[in-house]
Amino acid sequence: MHEMSLCTGILQILEEQARTQGFRRVKTVWLEIGGLAGVEVEAMRFGFDVVMQGSLAEGAELEVIERPGEAWCLQCRKTVPVKQRFDACPACGGYQLQVTGGEEMSIRELEVE
Repeated sequence: MHEMSLCTGILQILEEQARTQGFRRVKTVWLEIGGLAGVEVEAMRFGFDVVMQGSLAEGAELEVIERPGEAWCLQCRKTVPVKQRFDACPACGGYQLQVTGGEEMSIRELEVE
């Protein structure tokens, strides 16, 4: 379950930001996750609660903003939504898609004290 290691990375970022920005506690984390990022949202929620125990983010809420996958179709020359890699283009049925979005995961916002 790689979501646990992702949560550990999030905690490291929170601790680093707390040092540089001078906050003591994290109340809410808004996390943006792309549909092609390979992250299971429910596993992320579970891992977040476990990893944050005993830290400055213990009891913090995790708000997930899900972003759809997006690709450029070389055949019909359209930007189209995609749910999985190697899916056919929903507009023309072609398979020459270049992923242009939805692979990212980032902390969008924090509520801190």
